[in-house]
Amino acid sequence: MEQVIANGLYLGAQYALIALGLTLIFALMNVLNFAHGQMYVLGGFITYTVYGQLGLPFVVALLASGMTLAVIGALMEKYLFRTVIKRSHREESTMLLAAATAFFFDAVILLIFGEKQRGVPKIVKGVFNTDGLIMPYDRIAVGALAIVFIAAFILYMQYSRPGRAMRALAQDRVAAQLMGVAVERYSMIGFAMGAMLAGIVGGLLVTITGVNSGIGGPISIKAFMMVMIGGAGVVGGAIAGGFILGMMESVGLTVLREYGDVTYLVIFAALMVFLSIRPNGLMGKPWG
Repeated sequence: MEQVIANGLYLGAQYALIALGLTLIFALMNVLNFAHGQMYVLGGFITYTVYGQLGLPFVVALLASGMTLAVIGALMEKYLFRTVIKRSHREESTMLLAAATAFFFDAVILLIFGEKQRGVPKIVKGVFNTDGLIMPYDRIAVGALAIVFIAAFILYMQYSRPGRAMRALAQDRVAAQLMGVAVERYSMIGFAMGAMLAGIVGGLLVTITGVNSGIGGPISIKAFMMVMIGGAGVVGGAIAGGFILGMMESVGLTVLREYGDVTYLVIFAALMVFLSIRPNGLMGKPWG
């Protein structure tokens, strides 16, 4: 049982960090960023290049991953999504644009890095081993870093001026604009932060699971699942959804380990039942 809980908490911390970036973008702009998983993959490849290939410190690689994705996110918001939102009032337009960017990133990543699985040296060697619990130190380090980033994100959103402005935008965009909030500036900052979180968690997990060009879609699906569980556009919901999915995977892979992918079939079935009962998620509000 201790092993199952530890694995669930480790997975949940990573998943919550992924979901936070997606839900932040949705809360600020009402945009489902289908390219979120591809941003995760790109962050993993940047860390692989800087840390695994160039031999620079892991912290430098993680910083490079986060900052690169933040710049990409800011440019996407300013030159793509902002333009489409201004010219079209149909939500389908932004959804199609997000899907197109996902396919574009898939093609670029495949062209640059190829199909092979890439990995990096462990950031911490050794295994923590006690009765009933075995956990490599690198997983403990990555899980701890993920929790630190989650806490830093919450504190930033709660107490910083940009964080308060973005929370105001998420609550009522028109009212925030009437109160003097620079809507376009903080929308760009929020999109950049969401992309940065995806890049950071991609950089963290490349040290554990490696990265390849084909996992962007599955990662996006998991991110959407977490957001649906917790409630779209709610920070607390994204964190709760991440830890719930992490525990479900840990329990499922332990109980159903002989049946392989049946675990995910059960999780999807449970999600369908849950959404039929609570279509807005645990903490969400009606979309639109």
